[in-house]
Amino acid sequence: MTDSEVDYRAVFKALAAPLLVLTPDFTMVAANDSYLKVTKRSPADLYGRCFFTVFPPNPNAPNDPGEEGPEGLRASLERVLATGQRETMALQRYDIEVSGRPGVFEERYWSTINTPVLGPDGEVQLIVHRTEEVTGFLLQLRRFGERGVSGRRAELEAMRTDVYVRARELQDLNERLTRADREQRQTTSALQEVIERQRRFVFDASHDLRNPITGLLTELEVAISEPDVGLHQILRKLLLDAVRLNDIVADLLELARLDTATPTEPVDLADLVLDELERRPLTTTVLVRLDQQVVVRASRIRLVRLLNNLLANAERHTRTAIDIIVTADPPDAVLEVIDDGPGIRPADRERVFERLCRLDDAYLLDPGGSGLGLPIARDIAHGYGGDLYAADNTTGARFVLRLPLAA
Repeated sequence: MTDSEVDYRAVFKALAAPLLVLTPDFTMVAANDSYLKVTKRSPADLYGRCFFTVFPPNPNAPNDPGEEGPEGLRASLERVLATGQRETMALQRYDIEVSGRPGVFEERYWSTINTPVLGPDGEVQLIVHRTEEVTGFLLQLRRFGERGVSGRRAELEAMRTDVYVRARELQDLNERLTRADREQRQTTSALQEVIERQRRFVFDASHDLRNPITGLLTELEVAISEPDVGLHQILRKLLLDAVRLNDIVADLLELARLDTATPTEPVDLADLVLDELERRPLTTTVLVRLDQQVVVRASRIRLVRLLNNLLANAERHTRTAIDIIVTADPPDAVLEVIDDGPGIRPADRERVFERLCRLDDAYLLDPGGSGLGLPIARDIAHGYGGDLYAADNTTGARFVLRLPLAA
């Protein structure tokens, strides 16, 4: 007989172990003869119905929430759905309502294994609920003790209790091991992700550093080999490369500092903007609309870094002018930097805050950029309980900084 000729339905039906098949919403769709016999139910009683409707909790059972009866079984089934892994339950008390006698329950004990059936996409499609009844063993111990065997009743009762307690301890240990394994896998995955990000960061940062260094070396070689070349022109190119190196190193240092605490002070955002515009040489027109007394608590040095990163980004992309707006929108202080350049597509508004991510137009406008300015600015905002995001705008890019207003 070949595999194609095996009647698996007949095999399932004849298996000695009681088996029940459930869908992910715990609807019963199949049961073999052993399961029907041990639960004293017919297929019509089970199929198409929720397990916990057909087998409700016994209101008179000992109160042990979360570990016994329906709650314990439901928790196990939900873990199987969440993990896609088989779970063996310890000894459980789950009383069964007598068929045809609503509200009348029989004391029953079970040893259960719940096994997932996975689909092609890896998702759980069915759960095979295999359960062995051990009620007779435990009740026999109890009856044996109740028959009055001299000197043995207390010992047998203690044995019955110990079997049950040990089973509960094994169940608890199994759950703890399952949680520990899940946490370990999550930690390992997170560490691997961090290592990979660090590797990419070092590679990309090294690449960005090589560009200005190569430029410096080239200009120096030209100056040495061609003494007739204008010294002023060479020095100007060397200065630009040195400025680019300084910017990249400053970005790297700021990334290193982001995880360290710095003293905070009240900072008036309007004053901060005016001070930086006076100090910073700009290559385009800047228009300001600044409300007074918009004060936040932060490190002034880091807010200066944040503002300069936004201004540098706006200068690269704007066509005619940059707008800077400071307003109060309780409970937040709001600073906006707006350019009239090509703008950012909605799909890219989060990508621009990824470290070392540079869109195509950014490469064209500034091939030597590091791709760290906007991510650093957002990290600074988050460090003071705020946020930085790219918002809708009719023309150009609009970056919005929100920080909690100082009390």
